[in-house]
Amino acid sequence: MTIAGPALRQVGPPDGFGELRAGNLGVRIAVNAAERDAAQALRYRIFYNEMGAKPDELARQTQRDIDAFDDVADHLLVIDHAISSGARGIVGTYRLVQNEAAEKIGRFYTSDEYDISTITGFPGRLLELGRSCVDPAYRGRAAMQLLWRGIAAYVFLHRIDVMFGCASLPGTDPDKLQAELTHLYHNHLAPPALRLRAVPERYVEMRRLDPAEIDHRRVQQTLPPLIKGYLRLGGFIGDGAVVDYQFNTTDVAVVVKTDLITDKYYRHYERQLRDALY
Repeated sequence: MTIAGPALRQVGPPDGFGELRAGNLGVRIAVNAAERDAAQALRYRIFYNEMGAKPDELARQTQRDIDAFDDVADHLLVIDHAISSGARGIVGTYRLVQNEAAEKIGRFYTSDEYDISTITGFPGRLLELGRSCVDPAYRGRAAMQLLWRGIAAYVFLHRIDVMFGCASLPGTDPDKLQAELTHLYHNHLAPPALRLRAVPERYVEMRRLDPAEIDHRRVQQTLPPLIKGYLRLGGFIGDGAVVDYQFNTTDVAVVVKTDLITDKYYRHYERQLRDALY
């Protein structure tokens, strides 16, 4: 992935990467309960009000998307400082779960859908990415680039070796997604050492068409931006899709070995971060 765009600058205390700014927008980790609550409220608006997820009683009453992982995760935020430099200005979020956080719960979230034993036995640090969303008014290039830059900063500072998580295609009918699923399987399947596989009771076959019949270029263009972002970072797709009826999505597993991030991207980012911090 390239990071052309407004130059980054680091502001605030040198705790982690502080905040990376590009114009009015900034990206940083949530620092208090009010910011985490605002991220959960944004997730509710996007997942339930916009995308048609089905809330349980707690979500319906609180108007928040909440689960047990929120208390142990780091919450990456995109903030529009023209609105507020705190909770009111949050316009994008991504949930980040490291090894130690998952140990407190006893599992990673992804393990509800995929057998992740191939990477939990990996000799390195893991980062699970999830619950990504951006306010509709900010779904242009700037906010998404800041989220990716924030993730890159987090990976760099915490020395993450493998990133993984579930990425979603809209809807719960795999037959309507047959071109996308077939394309992902035949063009981006993870090597065996990194290949997550959907748990047997939820496994949905991804090879649904003859790949020779697919316009792969068109399919590549119509994939959700988040999946395209992972693939541009050198990411791989796991074996098998999973239908998530609660969230009205069909999920695929994504794995990114961080040393596969393009040299140009990493060198450019490392130089900017080093200049900002030192």
